[in-house]
Amino acid sequence: MSKRLSKISAAMKGYPDWQYVLEVILEGFECQTGTLHQWVDLHQMLEIVAHVGVPEEIRPKVERIPLGKGIAGTAAERMEAVQICNLQTDRSGVAKPAAKKTKVGGSVAVPVEFGGLLMGTLGIGKHEAYEFTSAEISDLQTIAAEIAEKWADG
Repeated sequence: MSKRLSKISAAMKGYPDWQYVLEVILEGFECQTGTLHQWVDLHQMLEIVAHVGVPEEIRPKVERIPLGKGIAGTAAERMEAVQICNLQTDRSGVAKPAAKKTKVGGSVAVPVEFGGLLMGTLGIGKHEAYEFTSAEISDLQTIAAEIAEKWADG
């Protein structure tokens, strides 16, 4: 296990403080922004559990995210990692226009899943344009799987 994964895994011991866990994840990936959402069947929405670096004017838009909307919603819908190398210039339609207010360049979101069931999403971003490597995405997916196990047990 890499040093990055070991430190993040240690932050998840016991009943974790998800805000702290997200901060440790961001530190490990040298990122400035991040969100952790949990899927709530009752509302059929991703609901915010923790966030870092999300501007105040955008928070209402990220508190609840429907399946398929934005980077997190798309990762949840596809059940796979969704990456945008530069959110500021992206024209794919995945990122919503308000997302540019985050000042994020490179971003990636992965589903948090357990036994093939959607449990949420984990997203991280850097201020500069950046393409996350397959190893970084794999590490993020490992972390998401650990989060899913905690949520399934809780």
